[in-house]
Amino acid sequence: MNEGQPPVENGGVLWSDGMDLLKDVAERKHFFPTGLEGIDTLLGGGLRKGQLTELTGQSSSGKTQACLSFASHVAARHMGVVLYLDTSNSFSPSRIARILDEIPISLIKEPKDVRLKRVMSSIICESVFDIFALFEVLDQLEVSLNDKVNNGGKKICLLIIDSISSLLAPIIGGKYSQGRSMMISVAMILKKLADKHNLSVLVTNHMVAGNGAPKPALGESWKAVPHIRLMISRDRGSNICTATILKHTLMASGRHLRFAVPG
Repeated sequence: MNEGQPPVENGGVLWSDGMDLLKDVAERKHFFPTGLEGIDTLLGGGLRKGQLTELTGQSSSGKTQACLSFASHVAARHMGVVLYLDTSNSFSPSRIARILDEIPISLIKEPKDVRLKRVMSSIICESVFDIFALFEVLDQLEVSLNDKVNNGGKKICLLIIDSISSLLAPIIGGKYSQGRSMMISVAMILKKLADKHNLSVLVTNHMVAGNGAPKPALGESWKAVPHIRLMISRDRGSNICTATILKHTLMASGRHLRFAVPG
């Protein structure tokens, strides 16, 4: 593969040679700190650019609160614009305001009202309630990134979908005969966006009953999609959570750390 030549796309799979992988390690090992110390420590710095990270967990485990925290910290620390795709009306400006109140003043030296206005202007929230709307939004995102359209001079750097499973689960094994292929198409688009534009992509997934213990939804086909899979569980009646690595490109599965979700 010649220098500067993009990875070869063959049948929907992005192939990379050894030089591509070496370049990725040397030049693209950049992270977005999440603001949640336990997760940043567990992931070696935060959400990695160019990769797709999945947060999975049962209902009320802290997935949405973690997403709101990630979005708030990326926007508050001038890292770029966040595109937040909300599939269940869970996006909450008031919760973001509470998260911002807990960020140390030493990190962001500006009045609270100014900070809140700036952060909210750097988080673009879109409501997406079905797979077809998701395809449309992702197509628009690809066009805007290719045209280098930005928001006030700042590039979209983090894409959050909360939750991906609420869009994909209804089409798998349901009335859509092409449901599984549509799911794989979504996966390919997300990973291509992450790789081509050096975005960090974060999705949430719910848990379903398994043999003995709950497991992430969407089955074996989706299991191979995320670069990183974190499972979040929450102590009953507490804001203390545990994040456990289920899958990681560089770290062993099973590692876990506790952290507190804000708000």
